[in-house]
Formats: sequence, C-alpha cells, structure tokens
Amino acid sequence: MRRDSEEPSGNPLRDPQDRRLPRIAGPCGLVIFGVTGDLSRKKLMPAVYDLANRGLLPPGFALVGFARRDWADQDFAQVVHESVKEHARTPFREETWKQLAEGFRFVQGDFDDDVAFDTLRKTIAELDVARGTSGNHAFYLSVPPKFFPNVVQQLKEHGLADSQGGAWRRVVIEKPFGHDLASAQELNRIVDEVFPTGSVFRIDHYLGKETVQNILALRFANQLFEPIWNANYVDHVQITMAEDVGIGGRAGYYDGIGAARDVIQNHLLQLLALTAMEEPVSFEAHALRTEKQKILSAVTLPDDLDLHSARGRYGAGWQGGIHVPGYLQEEGITRTSTTETFAALRVDVETRRWAGVPFYLRTGKRLGRRVTEIAVMFKRAPHLPFTSTATEELGANALVVRVQPDEGVTVRFGSKVPGTAMEVRDVTMDFAYGESFTESSPEAYERLILDVLLGDPPLFPRHEEVELSWQILDPVIEHWETLGAPETYAAGTWGPPSADEMLARDGRTWRRP
Repeated sequence: MRRDSEEPSGNPLRDPQDRRLPRIAGPCGLVIFGVTGDLSRKKLMPAVYDLANRGLLPPGFALVGFARRDWADQDFAQVVHESVKEHARTPFREETWKQLAEGFRFVQGDFDDDVAFDTLRKTIAELDVARGTSGNHAFYLSVPPKFFPNVVQQLKEHGLADSQGGAWRRVVIEKPFGHDLASAQELNRIVDEVFPTGSVFRIDHYLGKETVQNILALRFANQLFEPIWNANYVDHVQITMAEDVGIGGRAGYYDGIGAARDVIQNHLLQLLALTAMEEPVSFEAHALRTEKQKILSAVTLPDDLDLHSARGRYGAGWQGGIHVPGYLQEEGITRTSTTETFAALRVDVETRRWAGVPFYLRTGKRLGRRVTEIAVMFKRAPHLPFTSTATEELGANALVVRVQPDEGVTVRFGSKVPGTAMEVRDVTMDFAYGESFTESSPEAYERLILDVLLGDPPLFPRHEEVELSWQILDPVIEHWETLGAPETYAAGTWGPPSADEMLARDGRTWRRP
C-alpha cells in the first residue's frame, strides 16, 4: 500500500474504477484571485501544498496568484512558504516544496485592469509550455462577492475562459452566492454566459467535510437506520452550527449579511437536504443533486414567522475566561446596525417520509462552544412498563452526527443501571473518526480543490439548489427587516430567550451539545 509521503507508482495494472486508490489530477494549473486574503493564506495555499505532499497533484502543477500587491514571483513564493509552514497539515518536505515552487507565478493588477488580465493570459500560455499544464486551468475567485461579475467578465473578454483542443477551463466561486434570490439569479446568468454549467464549481466547504459525506454512508450503507428514518419514528431534527468566536476582522463582510444569509442559506439547508433526501440511484453528481433538489423544493415555512423563528446579536460577556465585546462594540460596526449574529428557524419538509416532522435550524456566533451537528430526535416509546421513578431521567432516543470539531456519531438510548432495582438511564454509544481510523480525514479544501481539478462535481451545489435555498430564506429575511433591532444575548450563552421559546411552543427543547 502506498503511503501518503510516497509518490504514486503509476502502475498500469491498477484498476481505474477501484475507488480505494487515490485519484490524481492530470496536467493542470490553478489561478487564485484575491491570493493575499485570509482564505487563500490559511486554507487554499496550504491545501495545495498538502495535496502535492500526498502525491495527488501532477509534477508540473502551476499556481498563479493574482492581487494588487507589487510582488515578483519570488515574493509570492515566500508568502506561500510562510502560509504552508504555519497552516499545512502534512510535514514540510523540501523536495515537495522545490517541485511545487517552480510552478509559482504572480500577476499584479486590479479586477478592472485589462493589462493585468492580458498578462495573466500570457502567463498561463507560458506555463502550458514550461510546466506542461496542457491548457487546463481553474480560476478560484477568493474575492468579495461584489467582484464576481467583474472577474468573470474579464476572463471572458481576454479569452481565458475559452478551452481549446480538449483542454478545460473551470471557475470556482465561494459563497455567498448572491444576497437574495434576485441577485443569485443575476450572478448565475452572468457566470453561465461565460462558462458551461459543468465548468462552474460553487464551493460550500462544509460539503467537503468527511463527516458530512458520512451522512450518506450512515443512511444508505446500513439497513439498521433506514426503517426508522421517517415520520413514524422521528419526532424532530435539530441542525446546529454554533461558533464560540465573534466576527473578528470580518465586519466589512458580515455586517449587512448576518447569520441567516451566511450559514442557513447554504450550510444548514444543504445539511438538511442530505439528511432528508431519498436514496439516489447512484452517487454520481446528477443523481445526488436530483434528490437534494426534491427536498429543497418540498421545504415550507410556518405561517407565523414571529412564532417559529428567532434572531439575536451577541452582547458583551465572558467567554473562555475572557471578557469580550458585544457586536455593536466590534471594530467597523455602526451602532445603528440591525444585523443578526444568531438565527433560528423551523421549517417543514412536505414529503411522505417527513410529513409532520419539524426541522429546527440554528446558527450563531459567541455561543457556548464551537460545534456543528445534526441531531435526529426520536419519538418516545408508546408504552413504558416501568414505574415513574424508574425512568424519571430518561430522555428521547437520539442519533447525533457530529460534523465538527470531534467528528463522529453518537447514539443515545436507555439502559438499565447496574443493581437489583429496575432503573433505566440514558447512555451514549460513541463513534469517533479519530479513534476508529488511523488515516486522518482530509481537510475540506483539499478534497474540494482536488475535485475541481478532477472535474468531479458531486459535492458542489448547482444553481438550482442555490436558488431554491434563497426561495426558502427570502421571506424570513424580509419579515425580520420589519422588526427592527435583534434581541441581545450574552456572549457564551446559547442565544436569545426567543429561540428557547420557539421550541417550547412546540413542546420541545434545544439540545445543549
């Protein structure tokens, strides 16, 4: 078996259909716009190095950075070197670095600079000769959403989006995909005019996480769960993405966007779709998307959003032994801001499988701890042949998929307490990735960048999914805009009281992860 630190052997006897073998990208290059930003430095460039270190990139791979900085190629190489040293997951290997660094180039310019894009075109042509990239290039738009149309149009006008002679050109767009349905449709129209549908990759990094993909394995590779994965046995589902940090230096992006647009529209609705979808006919991209789109099409909102939604923003408080400022005291935030940092919402899925089962979605910053999980909460047993004291502490059965940070699955059920009396108490059975597999899960951006270079799109939402998600969320945002300022909650807590009241009206409570 080939170790990650070894180079691929290129054995011609290997079966290309054997999914146990690593998939290695062919000749290609990656262009990163906005290469000086945090995403590029902390995630993208380290992920490229880790892929190279694991032998999953071609020897002639090329990486081109595009930004306003007045850098030479060697300056760019130094920035990549520092990013890799600080953030890469795999050990630093000089031979990997030297081979990778030979393909580094940097182009200086603004997004409306025709000269810079002409230089980029010439740089790519030079790399096709010097590095053997064969005309295959992906353009990663690690830039604020307002610049997406500019960059895409420049790629078109300078012939950079055109593929010739069997080569490919692809574009990668980071979320958010618009700020409402109308803007998402306009962005989709602009991108589709330049790149064919199969060449557009919308990055939702949560879909690259190993445990998100494990939802599919958990549901469809095990006969154990399928018979009870429906309204006959499931009481409700809670999907949570909680962060224990504030907005940090992201005021320019976050203010005016808020928690619902930032997380519910993409991450949480995608997790809902994977949890609720029917079994696809295969795990090919078109089959997965078909089932996800069916679910998103079936999602409905309650009639009274005042009763079935909640929003808030964090105030000052203590978190981790440190006194932290409230949202309105963060640098770059105006005192008149009405942006929410916490959002909770009930939705229903109008299908035969899920009729009557509410899905509760919540996300927030400065909450009790950092955690993302999907909790499937089951109905209580219809009859308990025990005395009331024997089951006083007994809760509902639950199956919890932990997406981060401690990836795994937990099952909660009742078990007899040792002793002569019949006493039943909740216990948990836990599966953790870190304990069950010797190989660590790849970082999400490693998986997604490799899929882009391979042209493998199952984990990337198509524009239909994006537009369906905005159709769900737009009425909620419009309703909240009529309500004024969000409710304040103390940092380090689990959100505003209205979120607890929302579930209490349905006779339920939030899980405390």
